[in-house]
Amino acid sequence: MSDAKLQSVLSSLSKVHRQLDSLPSSPAPDAKYVKLNTNENPFALPEAVMESAVAALERQYLYPEDNNTSLRKAAAASYDLSTDQVIAGNGSSELLSLIYKAFLDPGDSVAMLSPGFAFNHKLALLQGARLLEIKWGEACLLPMHKLLFGPAKEAKFILLANPNNPTGTFVPIADIESLVAQSDRLIVLDEAYVDFAPDSALRLIDRYSNLLILRTFSKSYAAAGIRIGFGLGHPEVIGRLRNIQNMFNMNVIGHAVGVSILAHRAAYDENHSHIKYERERVSVALSQLGFSVTPSHANFLLARVPAGRDGTWWHACLKRRKILVAVLPDDGLEDCIRVSIGTKPQMDALLAAVEDILGVQTFR
Repeated sequence: MSDAKLQSVLSSLSKVHRQLDSLPSSPAPDAKYVKLNTNENPFALPEAVMESAVAALERQYLYPEDNNTSLRKAAAASYDLSTDQVIAGNGSSELLSLIYKAFLDPGDSVAMLSPGFAFNHKLALLQGARLLEIKWGEACLLPMHKLLFGPAKEAKFILLANPNNPTGTFVPIADIESLVAQSDRLIVLDEAYVDFAPDSALRLIDRYSNLLILRTFSKSYAAAGIRIGFGLGHPEVIGRLRNIQNMFNMNVIGHAVGVSILAHRAAYDENHSHIKYERERVSVALSQLGFSVTPSHANFLLARVPAGRDGTWWHACLKRRKILVAVLPDDGLEDCIRVSIGTKPQMDALLAAVEDILGVQTFR
């Protein structure tokens, strides 16, 4: 295609889409890297869950259930809800996209607790909406007045995650309930990391019609590559979201694995215990090496690096040693890295690399 033809094609894009650059191709990380940058759970699926995935491959010639009925029924039973209170998605990111499409017109605004999930910037842009970033209060408390009466007063809905990404901090459920009870707008609560936290807002769903909870099996159930997510809320809200969902949005393997995980949640107890133990061990070790680590209730740690360098410098140094961590674009987090919690050998490799960079040797 000539340059003139390409420009003609690109000029036909919608005004909003013209603001997005085309994404470059990027190679997958070499298997030799220790991947601690995307908060995946690195453990194998329990045997029973893996068997369900293999069995589902025998039905590959059939379309999956259009309404995800079996998976929604299984989730409803597991979470003590009715089936019409559950929507299943190709990861919770698909469901988040549906919320934007359902509730926002061009020119509308949405409020997000910041720092938060960066993908929301793109979702708001695609709807022609304005994303209002409301800073967390001191000690990561909810800035209640700002959310109810301040800049976010006109927002169509409010987004917050508990535990929060990228900080790993946790807000008491009583504070979440106070916000939901006082607000007449939709509160979208992302509980992606809730299995590593002390509590959940699930019990609030039947009390408040304006609460919508998102869950995913990517973090705590080691199924990031299979893409299984849920939205839990009032039947009227859930039904309207389901009405704009793509047909066959999930595949037969996702259905089978999702149902099996829900039936074998106890099989993940050791997995979750390991991550909590390693989270504490690595937090202590990094603190001894000069990092300032935020107490975390997720499967990652936010660590402010030792003085004199920033997060980007540390990211590059660790990458040269085949360790991948995340750096963060948020204001005030330039001196931080975010480290996913993996297996003990992976975390030992991280600590060894940090020691090498610092030129020190500890008790290990």
